Amino acid sequence: MNLPNQLTVARLVLTAVFVACFYLPLPHHISVAALVFGVASATDYFDGRIARARGIVTNFGKLFDPLADKILIAAAFIVLVERGDLPAWVVVVMLAREFFVTGIRLIAAGQGAILVAEKLGKHKMLWQIITVSWFLVKQASGEALFGFTRPFYAATPGWVADSIVYFTTLLTLVSGFSYFWKNRQLFNDA
Repeated sequence: MNLPNQLTVARLVLTAVFVACFYLPLPHHISVAALVFGVASATDYFDGRIARARGIVTNFGKLFDPLADKILIAAAFIVLVERGDLPAWVVVVMLAREFFVTGIRLIAAGQGAILVAEKLGKHKMLWQIITVSWFLVKQASGEALFGFTRPFYAATPGWVADSIVYFTTLLTLVSGFSYFWKNRQLFNDA
């Protein structure tokens, strides 16, 4: 297994570690979970960059890289809903988009095609990472490791977080519709 695919698999493992850290009743567990989420998010950047630079783009990577992204982001958003940081409807919209795009990829695979992630989807992922990171660090600001961020979050008006959430949700919807539109030929037999 090449390095980019190893990073993709590592992201899946780190997702489990992130969730476990978040719920373990240990000191600084949210800070550790935030750091693990950051490392897992970084693997998304590096696996694609390395694969393209070395010319080792594989079908495994094309399929599992976006799947690993979806699992990481879904886990993080579900945790944030449970903690009361995000309204459930936002996460339902984001998860629905992910299932929708996965369905399109499955239809394409059934027709012998593998669809790669698009730039708008990559921007969507970046903003989802920013959104999750915002709330994770805000929660971790009550712990020593991220305590230095407490004054920032205390001084930031609530509309800033709301704007991040709504922008990310809108971008998620737009990228889903764009993905469908670019691949609408897959549904010609419907």
